[in-house]
Amino acid sequence: MDNLHVDALVVGGGIAGMQAALDLADQDFKVALVEREPSIGGKMITLSKVFPTLDCCSCITTPKMSAVAHHPNIKLLTYCELKAVNETAEGFQVSMVQKPRYVDASKCTGCRKCEYECPITVASPFDRGLGSYHAIRVPFSTAVPQVAVLDMENCILCGKCEKICAVNAVDFMQQPEPFEIQATTVVMATGFELTPLNAKKEYGGGNLQNVIDPLMMERFLAPTGPYGRVLRPGDGKEPTSIAYVQCAGSRDKTLGVEYCSRVCCMYAIKQAMLISGALPLAEITIYYMDIRTFGKGYEQFYQNAQAMGVEFIRGKVASIHQDEDQNPVVKVELTEEGHIIERTHDMVILSLGMVPTFKSDGVLHLDLGSDGFIATPATNAQPCVTARPGIFVTGAAMGPMDIVDSIVTASAAAASASAYIRTHQKEAVYA
Repeated sequence: MDNLHVDALVVGGGIAGMQAALDLADQDFKVALVEREPSIGGKMITLSKVFPTLDCCSCITTPKMSAVAHHPNIKLLTYCELKAVNETAEGFQVSMVQKPRYVDASKCTGCRKCEYECPITVASPFDRGLGSYHAIRVPFSTAVPQVAVLDMENCILCGKCEKICAVNAVDFMQQPEPFEIQATTVVMATGFELTPLNAKKEYGGGNLQNVIDPLMMERFLAPTGPYGRVLRPGDGKEPTSIAYVQCAGSRDKTLGVEYCSRVCCMYAIKQAMLISGALPLAEITIYYMDIRTFGKGYEQFYQNAQAMGVEFIRGKVASIHQDEDQNPVVKVELTEEGHIIERTHDMVILSLGMVPTFKSDGVLHLDLGSDGFIATPATNAQPCVTARPGIFVTGAAMGPMDIVDSIVTASAAAASASAYIRTHQKEAVYA
């Protein structure tokens, strides 16, 4: 891997990272976009539809991914890890490692013959463990780049993929390749993770098969999902009663997540509406403490769900256990009525919150806020500027936000980075 010299390095290939990279590249800056996964797309490419318009997520994300891959000013680097960032007179010297795919990316044509030949199947992280993939595979149908990657931990070294490959791209001897990127500025777009499914033991997440996380439901609802319909994970039955438990991973001091994650109410309402279309006879209940519909058209979206027959019950869920038929039984305190009830459902989705992917690891030396997200000292004046000059932040790396806000902050970060680069270039000329 050759060393690179670019104007901007964007860390993270989700929707925010892609938008920031495109905005900078369109201004004729040289950009390197690095992603730790084998494909760009982030969390958004795994979703079904966006709220409140119910537009197809893949229809929005895939063209953006293609635009990044084909832009002449963007160098796309997937399956890479950032190891060190050091300041220099020219900006930042960034040490990277290209993780081994065990497939030569320059040769692979994405034909998938190796995938079809591979005898080993393992649970698919892309499908949240609901589906499966082969030990060697193209990450998913719309992956960018369309290059296979081999899971060496599950490979049995049978050699079938190597024999079937017409271009001799499979290379079992690949090793990690260190390389460096010299960049004037860095944009952090490292995104978010969900709070753990089993964080609240009383809800049974991780133990009860029919208590799932919201990204699992997204895969059930997505056109590219593993089953093409909504099923109970426990036994494959079609559910007739589905419940959502709000604030299952946010606004909770015991979890260390005291903030509202902002998107949970809206994605629960969106999924409820989509389930109503997929399963017209299913009863859908949302247990909530407060419904927060903060964006344009969001309140109307909430009212539409009510009109469709989605039941909203104000109450605090105390615990979830299951009966002899693996049906989750929800024990909830009705806060307005002042008493406790138990209701049985076929499936329960815990509306988990958002926590930052980026941790304070001593590499970037960025300050974190009290919520653990990357801090922005002048939030009102310069919302994407971090405490370290030349490093900017966007999307869910700076705090919980939806897709619309992620795209807006991406353009804001690109604008701030652009101004920084131009100032830096002027200083270099007059130095």
